[in-house]
Amino acid sequence: MRIENPQLLAALPELGVEHCRDEQLAGWTSLAVGGTTDVLVIHQLQHLPDLVALLGREGAPWRFVGGGTNLLVGDGELPWLALHLASKNARLEFAGNQVRVPAAADLGRTVMECAKRNLGGMEGLIGVPGSVGGALRMNAGAYGIEIGQFVRRLDLFRAATRTIETVPASEAGFRYRHTAFAPSDVMVAVELELPAKPYEEILATIKMCNEKRRASQPLNEKSAGCIFKNPPGASAGKMIDELALKGHRVGGAIVSERHANFFVNRFQATADDLLRLIDYVKERIRQAFGYELEEEVIIWKN
Repeated sequence: MRIENPQLLAALPELGVEHCRDEQLAGWTSLAVGGTTDVLVIHQLQHLPDLVALLGREGAPWRFVGGGTNLLVGDGELPWLALHLASKNARLEFAGNQVRVPAAADLGRTVMECAKRNLGGMEGLIGVPGSVGGALRMNAGAYGIEIGQFVRRLDLFRAATRTIETVPASEAGFRYRHTAFAPSDVMVAVELELPAKPYEEILATIKMCNEKRRASQPLNEKSAGCIFKNPPGASAGKMIDELALKGHRVGGAIVSERHANFFVNRFQATADDLLRLIDYVKERIRQAFGYELEEEVIIWKN
């Protein structure tokens, strides 16, 4: 979708919005697929409600794109604009063992900044790519911990009311790879409370987690992490592996030989290639094991 209205175009700089024309969202996602649209980069967070109100008056639909590491976007001309929070000035604020983190901040950098102040607990998230906001929306977790267990309160933009609200963690609905936020809610910032831990001990755990990831995940390929959630009491990756689907290819999309729950874009895959591979694997799992796999990756079809 392209912005053509001159009045809307003129208003964007006044709202601290950078207008990126005809962007391929393939360049904004870790899977490197995705069609074309205009991207609006928001540099002044306080103007987000005004921007959304303006787009609403113009009848311009939008979707929010964060770090793009858990996102599969359809091919072709996209029928909506993409909104993105600028991360340049995403500074962390510390007070004892509490830290306020902008949602646009990089998750790995956040873990390390906390570690430097002897604040641990989140070491398992060091290799999870993307922004803090994306981790919050999906309640990202690894190696026995989830980000939700450290959250005390969140600031989020409610598109339905066009207001920025502060909500306690108890209202976030954190559970396995799930939260209660509406699709149009935008994470703004979070307050975390972390346990005190010696820096050297945190680094040792980080090193162990990184070694495990390097040994088991295709870190040097284009992926979106795990494609499927694990069903209760089962492992999606193990079931895919048991069906000898590692290396199975649809177009340019491949089931990783290193980790069966990672699908990689190895040969200039399209979104359609990945979607067909997802459907194929789901059907094979359904037939063999009776499970209806649920995607962990967020899918935006055109």
